[in-house]
Amino acid sequence: MIFETDFSLQPFNTFGINALAKQFVAVHSKEELATVLQNHNDIFILGGGSNMLLTKNIDKLVVHVDLKGIEIVDTNDDFVWVKAQAGENWHQFVLYCIEKNYGGLENLSLIPGNVGTTPIQNIGAYGVEIKDTFFCCEAMEIATQKLVTFDKESCAFGYRESIFKNELKNQYIITSVTFKLTKKNHKLNTSYGAIEEELAKQNISNPSLKEVSNAVIAIRQSKLPDPKELGNSGSFFKNPIVSKQIYEQVKLKYPNMPHYPVSETEVKVPAGWLIEQAGFKGKRFGDAGIHKNQALVLVNYGTATGTEILEVAQNIQKTILEQFGISIEAEVNII
Repeated sequence: MIFETDFSLQPFNTFGINALAKQFVAVHSKEELATVLQNHNDIFILGGGSNMLLTKNIDKLVVHVDLKGIEIVDTNDDFVWVKAQAGENWHQFVLYCIEKNYGGLENLSLIPGNVGTTPIQNIGAYGVEIKDTFFCCEAMEIATQKLVTFDKESCAFGYRESIFKNELKNQYIITSVTFKLTKKNHKLNTSYGAIEEELAKQNISNPSLKEVSNAVIAIRQSKLPDPKELGNSGSFFKNPIVSKQIYEQVKLKYPNMPHYPVSETEVKVPAGWLIEQAGFKGKRFGDAGIHKNQALVLVNYGTATGTEILEVAQNIQKTILEQFGISIEAEVNII
């Protein structure tokens, strides 16, 4: 292991914020991770850097979890259990599964980040969430270095939520995740968002896993900037879930407001629509701004600081609350 000092985290966060780590080390095995945890109390865990906004330098040891490997741990006629180490790139892992004709992850194509952080956020897109195919994850307890296996129930998944964001926050480091995927009779989810429209455009009526994945990739690329070209963290805000009563009140003024039923008493409203209605889409404040094709995405046009991007986010939240009476929460972790 190589320990660096005053290390720039710019290549390690998709916003491209030039924050410094007091110390930095990459770990490539559970043994290395355990050794670091035994010898350092004050640490900051870094995965793919795709779901965070750095607003300051990190005045502690940054531990980059870079464990690699994919293996089949079980299989039967209908299902396969695939285990991926935490440091595997998420999109590359999805493509690996599709190439093997393993179904269930295709709607989650092109989401930035690494496998190890996906259960923390219960990442989701186009009607699918991690919890739909999640079987278990292995995690190392920071205090004891013991490895613990968490099944789906013990992860307490919710909308962009899990036990790792709440009761067990900063107590465990996920080292690997196992998914239960279909080998045949795949249940394709093409009814959410623009997937059906994209497939129809390509004259595809009976899509394969690959074709659904390609449709998702095409949609995401049309809306979302590539972090390598324009710093961003994907969707910055969660879609708010509001009571039907609040929805009906807002709908009186905005009859075209889209919504998705969540329960008998609640609906989900697209945060991007709210932000666009408030006039923020495509706006720029210095080098911080809102993407021109997708109002949910905040971007760094070059040298924006994390604080400047955060100020834009807070301005959006304040305006949405004043205009619609709806609170929107950041999906991104603010550091």
